[in-house]
Amino acid sequence: MEIDKSQIISMLQSRGEDDKATHAESELPDKVDTERDAGLLSKLGIDPSDLLGKLPGGLGGLGG
Repeated sequence: MEIDKSQIISMLQSRGEDDKATHAESELPDKVDTERDAGLLSKLGIDPSDLLGKLPGGLGGLGG
């Protein structure tokens, strides 16, 4: 799944993790692929499986 880098930065900032948000700004591509970029996300303390439910417009709570 691809996620805009800006959404990840906003999530980090909302959690008060400004240092990680700055690092994400410089390290992540504009479109973050949760599988391809799992290593970078892990360095930022982000579990890719959590992104679906935590990001605005994510798929969390849609149910099947």
